[in-house]
Amino acid sequence: MELIEAIRQRHSVRRYTDRPIDVSALATLRVEIERINAETGLHVQIIVDEPKGFSGFGITTYGQFSGVRNYIVMAAPRGREWEEKVGYYGEKLVLLAQTLGLNTCWAGLTYKKIPGTFTLSDGEKIHCMISLGYGEDQGRQHPQKPAEKFFEADGEVPQWFREGLEAALLAPTAVNQQKFKFILREGNKVATRTFFSPWGYTVIDLGIAKYHFEIGAGKGNFEWA
Repeated sequence: MELIEAIRQRHSVRRYTDRPIDVSALATLRVEIERINAETGLHVQIIVDEPKGFSGFGITTYGQFSGVRNYIVMAAPRGREWEEKVGYYGEKLVLLAQTLGLNTCWAGLTYKKIPGTFTLSDGEKIHCMISLGYGEDQGRQHPQKPAEKFFEADGEVPQWFREGLEAALLAPTAVNQQKFKFILREGNKVATRTFFSPWGYTVIDLGIAKYHFEIGAGKGNFEWA
């Protein structure tokens, strides 16, 4: 599966079956996590067959999960720079999981930190977690907002920018808030901006959206400003 196809097919899934993750899929994810940690300084960890981390939330709570036994811990140092990396590289794992036939969902609040399942170095925190497994269904697409709300450009907008924005608007964000904007500047440079949200997580959301934008636009067509 191409990554752009994974973007289109992937939706947040919160209810999972008890099917164990395929051994080869798990191995592929572990290899990618090791590569990400070595290259970025993140401390991503995958937890397998642990049922407590996403249990115990009321059935009427927004974002309620069921049947989660596997998840990815997105641990990293504190700070805005690291939050963006958490989103960017976490979404790399999310889309990789999609190509492997797995379902996922980002979680900022609806999880518990189970002692002994993860490790943190000095100065690190858990920024969020990602549920992982085989969903009871494939989730659903949220209604999309008008693309014009999410970009600025002085002149004509090239096709690659439109395709990048289309991919970015399919990115998962906290409570579907999409508090970001892409700005096309002279010389095919693209800047970004985030806006306040009482929910927070806007910088992590931006990292996710930027990875989607790169896939849709093609990294060779522009530079980040």
